[in-house]
Amino acid sequence: MDDTKIKIISAAIKAVRQYGLEGVRIQKISELAGVSPGALYRYFNGKEQLMMECFTYIDRQAAAVFEHLKLDPQAMLTDPVGAVRSLWVPYFRFWLARPDETVFYHRFRDSAFFPSYDKNRDASYFDTFAGMVRIFLQVFPRLRQINQDLLWLHVLTSTVMYAKYVVEGVIPDNQETEDTVFRFLTEGLSGYLNLEKMKIEQY
Repeated sequence: MDDTKIKIISAAIKAVRQYGLEGVRIQKISELAGVSPGALYRYFNGKEQLMMECFTYIDRQAAAVFEHLKLDPQAMLTDPVGAVRSLWVPYFRFWLARPDETVFYHRFRDSAFFPSYDKNRDASYFDTFAGMVRIFLQVFPRLRQINQDLLWLHVLTSTVMYAKYVVEGVIPDNQETEDTVFRFLTEGLSGYLNLEKMKIEQY
C-alpha cells in the first residue's frame, strides 16, 4: 500500500470520528489527506469502498496483535483465566492507543455497510487467533457447549466497545477499568474453564 493510499485511509478514519459515518464527505476526507478528490477517486471508487478498506486496514492490524503473542498450554492448566488475560490485555490496549481507529471500527460494525461487507470478506488474517481458540477448545472441552460464533464475537466486539468508552472519556483510562472490563468479559467463562481428561504432551 503506497503512502498516498495510507494517507487517505488515515484521513477517512479521522474524519469519521469527527463527523460520523453518515456525515463524512469525500471532500472533507480529501482535504484532511491533502489530496484532491480526483486523486482520491483514483484509489477508491466511492465512499462505501473507502469505508470498507478502512475497516479492513484496522482489522488486519488488530489481528496482528495475536501474531506477536504466545499461548503456553502448560500455563493454561495452572491459570486458565490468566492465560486468557495474557491474550486479552494486549488486544484491549491496542484499541486504547488508537482512538480514531477505535471509534471508526465501532461505528462501522454498527452501520448499514457492515452486513454485506461481512458476508464476503476474507478474514483469514485472524488465523493465528483462530488457532489459539482451537487450543482452548482442546484443553477446555466444555467451551464447546457455548455457541462459538457468539462467544468470540462477544469478547472481541465488547472489548472494542469498552475501549471506545475509554477513548471518548466516558470511563477512565486506568487499571481499575482494565480489571473491571476483563472481569465482565470472562465471568461467564469461569464455569467452562475446567480441565477434563487430556494429554498436554500433544501441544
